[in-house]
Amino acid sequence: MNIPLIIFIILGLFIFLSSFFTVKQQSSFIIERFGKFHSIRQSGLQLKIPMIDRIAGRVNLKIQQLDVIIETKTKDNVFVKLKVSVQFMVVKETVYDAFYKLEYPHDQITSYVFDVVRAEVPKLKLDDVFERKDDIAIAVKRELNEAMTTYGYTIINTLVTDIDPDIQVKNAMNRINAADREKTVAEFEAEASRIRIVAKAKAEAESKRLQGQGIADQRREIARGLVESVDILNKVGINSQEASALIVVTQHYDTLQAIGADANSNLILLPNSPQAGSDMLNNMVASFSASNQVGEMMKRNKPKVKNKPEDHYTTPPPTTKLELPDSELPKSEE
Repeated sequence: MNIPLIIFIILGLFIFLSSFFTVKQQSSFIIERFGKFHSIRQSGLQLKIPMIDRIAGRVNLKIQQLDVIIETKTKDNVFVKLKVSVQFMVVKETVYDAFYKLEYPHDQITSYVFDVVRAEVPKLKLDDVFERKDDIAIAVKRELNEAMTTYGYTIINTLVTDIDPDIQVKNAMNRINAADREKTVAEFEAEASRIRIVAKAKAEAESKRLQGQGIADQRREIARGLVESVDILNKVGINSQEASALIVVTQHYDTLQAIGADANSNLILLPNSPQAGSDMLNNMVASFSASNQVGEMMKRNKPKVKNKPEDHYTTPPPTTKLELPDSELPKSEE
């Protein structure tokens, strides 16, 4: 068997098989011939000339993401770390520029993100950084698009995914937030307490008003009952003084009965002896008699005043002129 022939066949088969290669989906291969750009091959089975053409590199056409962490200072001198996520890709039409014009795309994108963020964040206070993070992301995207389009890259989106201030600043912010919430709670509790006090005062005022009205109605009914009782006793020949005394004595004994019926009562009624009723009756009769005598005397001693028929007012008494003897008159100085 001819060994050189076998070696030649094997070598020819190897060269033939190396002429074929495959390109994966969403990828592009750069083919160079003798070190010079020759063509761009897309996905599928491809053919190249062995020993003459070579695969110079591969370009990924998928959307890629680069996370950049930047530490910078805000307008109110607070150091903060921002995490910016940049989503970018290479389109088929710009594969040549992406491969040959830019050596390290990730480093280039990172530099632009640092430049934009450190130019925008120092213009804002810390609270504004949290509120306007979308504005920062838009500024980064705008700057990157202008710069990276030249190199064949398209910026899909930029996101500020994290804002991390210094730990002492975060603790201070948490304390401020907690104090503000405690202040709000105290205000609501004070308002609720005020409402309860006002409602209680209104209820007490309404209760006292109704209680006073009830007492007034009770006394009015008692007085009306006493008048009716006196009228009934007068009809059977008992005069007003005796009737009043009888009613008082009856109420006295009714009160004693009510006190005795309550086992837990600690009220002491003075006097409470058996002859207290008769003593009270005699005292009342004597008081009524004395008051009647005083009234009769006042009627007899009251002067009678005649009124003129043309008006309803009493005639004023005539004025008297005081005359002094000549000896008591003051002498005028000469």
